[in-house]
Amino acid sequence: MSENQSSLKKFYFGFFIAAAFLAGGVSYYASSHPDGLEKVAEDKGFLETAKDSAVANSPLADYGVAGLDNERLSVGLSGLIGVAITALVGVLLFNLLKKKS
Repeated sequence: MSENQSSLKKFYFGFFIAAAFLAGGVSYYASSHPDGLEKVAEDKGFLETAKDSAVANSPLADYGVAGLDNERLSVGLSGLIGVAITALVGVLLFNLLKKKS
């Protein structure tokens, strides 16, 4: 393995650790205020007409893991799962593109 590849792997590993820390630990402290679209719907009076998403009952709906009563753990675990899935999809796509070129 070349020195450049080693540096790149260290960078990716560091980036993954930072993302995992933010998603798993800091995400619990994110704002609980509504996002922009929800705020406008609330201000204009049509928020109550909103329908649930097709994935509203999924295991990771509402930034938490279904079935976990501890909110902090639920939000943190949901963030970690999201980071892991995103990293996995990214690695698979990069490897697929690398093989084609």
